[in-house]
Amino acid sequence: MDQRISLITLAVADVGRSTAFYQALGWKRWTGIDTPNISFFQCGPLVVALYSAAALAADTGLDAPRPGGITLAVNMRSKDEVTATLDHAVSVGASLLKPATEQPWGGFVGYFADPDGHPWEVAWVPQFPLAEDGALILPG
Repeated sequence: MDQRISLITLAVADVGRSTAFYQALGWKRWTGIDTPNISFFQCGPLVVALYSAAALAADTGLDAPRPGGITLAVNMRSKDEVTATLDHAVSVGASLLKPATEQPWGGFVGYFADPDGHPWEVAWVPQFPLAEDGALILPG
């Protein structure tokens, strides 16, 4: 797995309320994926996502996150890289939380937990092409 974090997901109780808060701070929401369960913000070379805590629990198979609950994410260049990364993580001691599956919005996503239980999302998202250096930059 590449030594980078593409995206940090914050589990929130109310995506609309949290989105409005961050926008009031001056953050600009990316609107390339239109769904009420998640909002994305470009933060330098990283992306921060605000995601419904209930939806995050359903995605990861973990109990509903408490306030402050997060997932770490690494975006890949292909579906094959997602599968290979999940397989490799499990082979070196990770627990598979959810095998990679096709998402209704077009992505391919799976989850593993590191030995301490920290959840990692491994994703291929066609709307998020990676820069040559692996940086995740939301398209204009």
